[in-house]
Amino acid sequence: LTAWEYLEFIAGLWGVAAKEAHARAEELLKLLDLWDHRNERCEGFSRGMKQKTSLAGALIHDPKLLMLDEPLTGLDAAIARQVKDLLSARVREGCTIILTTHILDVAERMAERIGIIQHGKLLAEGTLGELRGRAGGGQASLEDVYLQLVGASV
Repeated sequence: LTAWEYLEFIAGLWGVAAKEAHARAEELLKLLDLWDHRNERCEGFSRGMKQKTSLAGALIHDPKLLMLDEPLTGLDAAIARQVKDLLSARVREGCTIILTTHILDVAERMAERIGIIQHGKLLAEGTLGELRGRAGGGQASLEDVYLQLVGASV
């Protein structure tokens, strides 16, 4: 499928009216810098372009809950910033976003609540302040808190 066909298909699965789907697809493709590639087959896309196309598909039906696994992987800095801004705007509009990431700076800047998982087990969960308190307080970075909670030696 082309990027455009993919978004039409996903919108159809969610029952989005054709006119609304067309408008949302255009908006998302332009926002994610894919507009000029809308009629190209996704199989030829770079990893970052595939990532952006998948994100557009996740957003096409204007969900109230998004579960995203490493959504910034493969994106250049400018598009990563746009995606972070887009996700932050969605949260302000009332969307709940569950995001997995190994980039702790992203979690520290974006998340209201953070869960730290090691070997499939939830070690700690809470706001950054609560996690800092559990790890001894202070103004430690999330990376420092994480390393202390998982018992990593640095």
